[in-house]
Amino acid sequence: MSHISVLLPECMEALLPSRGGLFIDATAGGGGHSEAILKGGAGGLLAIDKDGDAIERCSIRLAGYPVEFLRTDYKDLDAVREALGGRKVQGILMDLGVSSFQLDEEERGFSYSRKAPLDMRMDKSAPLSAKEVVNEYSEEDLKKIIYQYGEEKFAPRIARAIVKARPLEDTEQLANVIRDAIPAPARRQGGNPAKRTFQAIRIEVNKELEGLEEAIGEYIDLLESGGRLAIISFHSLEDRAVKNAMRTAEDPCTCPKEFPVCICGKKPKGKALTRKPILPSEKEMEENPRSKSAKLRIFEHI
Repeated sequence: MSHISVLLPECMEALLPSRGGLFIDATAGGGGHSEAILKGGAGGLLAIDKDGDAIERCSIRLAGYPVEFLRTDYKDLDAVREALGGRKVQGILMDLGVSSFQLDEEERGFSYSRKAPLDMRMDKSAPLSAKEVVNEYSEEDLKKIIYQYGEEKFAPRIARAIVKARPLEDTEQLANVIRDAIPAPARRQGGNPAKRTFQAIRIEVNKELEGLEEAIGEYIDLLESGGRLAIISFHSLEDRAVKNAMRTAEDPCTCPKEFPVCICGKKPKGKALTRKPILPSEKEMEENPRSKSAKLRIFEHI
């Protein structure tokens, strides 16, 4: 399946690249959103991704555009600030999903429907892979991440089955163990029974939720007045973190509610423009099934 940028018109409507100025694509991926921002009139773009393959693809796709590339995790704010050199930006896009390229490259091990090595690293140079999580984590730790990150009610059974079946070498073996650990009636509902556990292991491998709320607050600080941050999330844990971060930026006061006036001195950074997330259209979901769980939230800096 080729890469299709999710919620592309909605993101451009949110970011308004026609205003010109500098923009950031904090998760460049296949470069579709980046290209649309640049074609839309942005004066420049900082494209960030920790996947070296993504940076290479984007450098080819965006050749000739005013774009700078930074290979790092978008949460490495020190590196981002250094690349900006004190410049403020008009808009920032964060697409928190796994790219279609990563899903479709079998050797990356993201898919539960193909046999591949247990990997799941977005950054192939990272030391932790799914193989270590699956084969070396304690049963208690496995249960915890499967329950928390996968919101999987059968986490205890799955963790126990994984430990019993060790060593596991590939995604097919893992998916079969997960399937067999789930009661038959439950396996017939809600899609592939391995989906939630694979999500949990991927989140753990890539530390996707660690520091997410803090990073969002810091990205808001990089915006010009009137600049906008648009974030696409793909599961409830991400969306909750995005919503919480935007709520904190909108109302950062930490004073007790009974205080008649604020004395903490923390001022609002702006306002959330989306009380409820923007969802893909029926047409987009039909054309790109991977967009079905996408949610877009937008924040405007003041």
